[in-house]
Amino acid sequence: MKGGLGGALFAALCCFTPLLVVVLAGAGLSAITGWLDYALFPMLFLCLAVVAQALWLRAGRLGPSPKIWSTLIAVLLSILIIALEFRGALILTFVAAVLTGAYAISLNRFAKEV
Repeated sequence: MKGGLGGALFAALCCFTPLLVVVLAGAGLSAITGWLDYALFPMLFLCLAVVAQALWLRAGRLGPSPKIWSTLIAVLLSILIIALEFRGALILTFVAAVLTGAYAISLNRFAKEV
């Protein structure tokens, strides 16, 4: 859970702030900053998939494993955001985070009912 949340936070900070660009420019690697989003957005979505799996494990394995569908959603969102050339990136990222949060809430409600 901590690794998934940490990775998602790192990717979000690097995607939506100039943090990584400044660090890479300071290290003399500013030539690769144009390609960062092609790695950071898929990393963000895959980290949210890891969070979904961790939530499922934490809830005591209620229902089917989210491993396949959360990974599939992460891959599809990554393809979609790259195909759209990052238009609506913030909206797609927000949707992915909300879906992960809704999954957590549904797991908690199901655990209380059982």
